[in-house]
This record gives sequence, structure tokens and C-alpha cells, in this order.
Amino acid sequence: MSNVFIIGGAGKIGRRLAKTLVSDGHTARPLYRQPQQEAELRQTGASPVEGDLVSLDSQALAALMQGSDTVVFTAGAGGKGGEAMTNAIDGEGAVKAIAAARQAGIHRFVMVSAFPEAGRGKNLSDTFENYMRVKKMADVALASSPLDWVILRPATLTDEAGSGSVYAGLAIPYGNVTRDDVAAALAAIINQPAVSRVIIELTEGETPVDQAIAQFAR
Repeated sequence: MSNVFIIGGAGKIGRRLAKTLVSDGHTARPLYRQPQQEAELRQTGASPVEGDLVSLDSQALAALMQGSDTVVFTAGAGGKGGEAMTNAIDGEGAVKAIAAARQAGIHRFVMVSAFPEAGRGKNLSDTFENYMRVKKMADVALASSPLDWVILRPATLTDEAGSGSVYAGLAIPYGNVTRDDVAAALAAIINQPAVSRVIIELTEGETPVDQAIAQFAR
């Protein structure tokens, strides 16, 4: 079983992932920033770790990661705080986490990124374009690292109950996907270590999550 450090652990996907991992017999260690988040995370059976991604340097973050064998990065500014916060969390935070994992001797790193076509055909703001640029640069930083990485690019996220079935591929048409099913896909990646060094796009679909992820095993 894996010991998984979840950056963005108090977020909507992070909380779902922690609960799923615990159910699968893993140890989930979600990073949280606000004191009131701890109790909710403990209710999932997780072992929360207090820390602020923005204020920590890579060495301090590596110290918090010690004892884990997998890092999942699902943090994001979520449009709050403008470009500065997007840069600090989605961009610099991701680069910092990659460096921290290497310093902590952790080789497995799974990142939640953004679908390339996200928002296309809509009237997009400069802030959103910056978000897409930052997400791509974070992907580049991870893909060029020596880590055992997987990048998951989910389509537009929804809060409906997950179906347990998805459509996953190297390049697929744009669509929607529930946060439940994204968390399930992340857990499937963790449960299948032969899935490695690949970028996976994800939407709703008709293939059971474990089977959809297993096709990328090497």
C-alpha cells in the first residue's frame, strides 16, 4: 500500500481522493492550510498535514513529505487572487513540489493539470489565458524531471455524483467529468504503478475507471 502526500488535500478533488485512498487501504496525508479543515479531513480517515504551499520553501515542504512514497498535486488557486495567486500556487507551487519530492527521495508524482481545450469557444479573460499558460509550464517542469510522473488532464469539472466510468486517452474530444471520477482516476493511477510517464486526458465515458487507466500500463 502507498503513503500518499496530497497537495491541495483540502480541495474538492483532494478530499475525495483522500477518502478513496483510505478505502483502498492506503495512507492519505492531505496538506491543509486552515485549522478548521483538519477535522473534516480526519473524518475521511486521512492523516492531515498542516502547511501553506505558498509560504513553505521546497526544503520545508520536503520535510513534511518525508515518509510518503507518492505525491499528488491537485492544488489550484481556483481563480481567487488573480494572476499573482495562480502563478504562486498552480505554477511556482507545482515547481516547488517537484523539487521537494526529489529532495525527499520520493519518485512517484501525479499532477492534476488542465485540458488543452478548456474554455475554448468562449469569451476568455487574460487571467484565464495566464492560468492555461501556467498549467502548461507546470506540466513541462514535471515531464522534464526524472520523477516517475503521470499528468492527468480532466475536462470541465462538475459536482454531480460520479458514475465510476470515464473516457481516457492521449488526445480525446473535450467534455465534462465529475470530481468524483477524477478522484477515482487518480486512485487508479496510484494503484497501478505500471502507468508511468504519460499524459492522460479524461472526460465522462462508459469505461470503468480502473480499466480506462489500465490501458496506459507499460
